Amino acid sequence: MAGVSTAPPSDDRSVPAAHPRPRVGVVLLTGPSGSGKTALTRRLGLPVVRLDDFYLDGDHPDLPHRFGIVDWDDPRSWDGKGALAALCTLAADGRAEVPVYDIPSNARTGMGLVDAAGSTVVIAEGIFAAQLVGACRDAGILADAICLRRPAIVTFWFRLLRDVAEARKPVGTLLRRGWALLRSEPAMIRNWVALGCRATSVGEAEDAIRALAGQDSPAAS
Repeated sequence: MAGVSTAPPSDDRSVPAAHPRPRVGVVLLTGPSGSGKTALTRRLGLPVVRLDDFYLDGDHPDLPHRFGIVDWDDPRSWDGKGALAALCTLAADGRAEVPVYDIPSNARTGMGLVDAAGSTVVIAEGIFAAQLVGACRDAGILADAICLRRPAIVTFWFRLLRDVAEARKPVGTLLRRGWALLRSEPAMIRNWVALGCRATSVGEAEDAIRALAGQDSPAAS
């Protein structure tokens, strides 16, 4: 899910108090849906918080709407405070409980545990990651904030293939939404950069995160 919203950042700088010096640094990773975030996190093999799991349930009374359905690209559809609290706990304690969300049914289905497992770096990945840059920086847990960037037609194609394969929504809705997102992608990236992310290619992002985590690059191994 990806998009642009004119809504103010969901991070209100209400950083959870009384956390000690963090044991784990958080890399916030965003980018248009289809930009390669999930594939990158799989290659890196680092602990990951899927920020999409903090979406609100589909029957929440205050959800925004667009294209005749809930606008899941709007930060108001997402629990930013809950995501921030989980990241602060993970940074301080090395583990945190997070919700498990089922996108086709628009509902949380349970809770899971993210364990840093001794890693000094974890990745928080999703289209709303940029909303947390300021608050994570204020909390002293931000290791990096990255926005993946590649040609918009490429993100359109990979997003469509994934969404159809996962039956996320009817195909007509996916095409209408996908076309609108393709047109708005440059503005999306400008917005995320304005919130504190730096735009890079997938390869550059991979090198930077491996360096933070003390991993050798695949070419060097």
